[in-house]
Amino acid sequence: MGDKFRVGVSRDVITADGGTMFGPEAMKILEHPAVTWEFLPEKVAEITPAHAARYDALCLLTARVTRTTLGSPDRKLKLVARFGVGYDSVDVAACTERGVLLTITPDGVRRPVAASVMAYVLALAHRMVLKDRLVRDGRWAEKGDFLGMGLMGRTLGVIGVGNIGREVLRLAKPFDLKLIGHDPHLSQADVRDLGVVMTDLDTLLATSDFISVNCLLDDRTRGLIGAAQFARMKPSAYFINTARGPVVDEAALVEAIRQKRIQGAAIDVFEKEPTPVDNPLLAFDNVIVAPHAICHTDECMRMLGEGAFRSAVMLAEGRKPAHIVNAEALAHPDWVGRFHA
Repeated sequence: MGDKFRVGVSRDVITADGGTMFGPEAMKILEHPAVTWEFLPEKVAEITPAHAARYDALCLLTARVTRTTLGSPDRKLKLVARFGVGYDSVDVAACTERGVLLTITPDGVRRPVAASVMAYVLALAHRMVLKDRLVRDGRWAEKGDFLGMGLMGRTLGVIGVGNIGREVLRLAKPFDLKLIGHDPHLSQADVRDLGVVMTDLDTLLATSDFISVNCLLDDRTRGLIGAAQFARMKPSAYFINTARGPVVDEAALVEAIRQKRIQGAAIDVFEKEPTPVDNPLLAFDNVIVAPHAICHTDECMRMLGEGAFRSAVMLAEGRKPAHIVNAEALAHPDWVGRFHA
């Protein structure tokens, strides 16, 4: 069979006990006769040309892949398999030009992220963090001053009705929320099964009681929600971002909270990560935060690992991986006529 297909796994998935976030079941996928694998020698923020020369496939969580990564003439790298669905850390154009396939793992995040959004909706609506604080501070007498918001008849607006946004809408149905969505890539006919009314962004912002951001980060969505958008929201509205931090102007969000232009927020992602401990968002008692990990459950991580590792094994076997982002790369001479069923 010749040299084995070499897979590198980023070290940021190793847990404190020496295992991985994915668990042993997912890791067994790499125990394949055509494959040899190892963790990268060190944690890196950016994959280097030396990594690209050593490995046929890289399974990555946070490390960036740039044009420089792929520029060396001795590059072996054929596949970048991302744990997750966002790929703003990867130079997709550079990958496509060089015939490097980029895959993602939508099956792993669909339900866990959507469930996290609904957890945020419930926590905000019932003011759970504040009520927890009332008990811890011995302020029981104040409980009547902090009523929550009932969900029946309220409106949930979903920005980005794709893999995760659709699942959010499915999970929201039993709560008798009115469902509206915005996605420039979809028509009403595309979502007829979801019970959602598609609308323009301004209408969604002005009429929603809960606004959930679920779009990818790209040139079109960077800074999509800023001061003008927060000004259109109801003063009673709650804002939820589990997508990517730069979709939102964070300074504008801080001002919207500070000036009570919105009721509160739940934020899993930040413009800069890790976010500084003096970030003003962390001082508000009506903002819930998480370290870009609100969806991290055993279920989620196992499925992320399985998806990325299967992509590597499929390529090692000569099969086309699932969930290729840059399908145009398949036209590269390295791939034409290469795949079998």
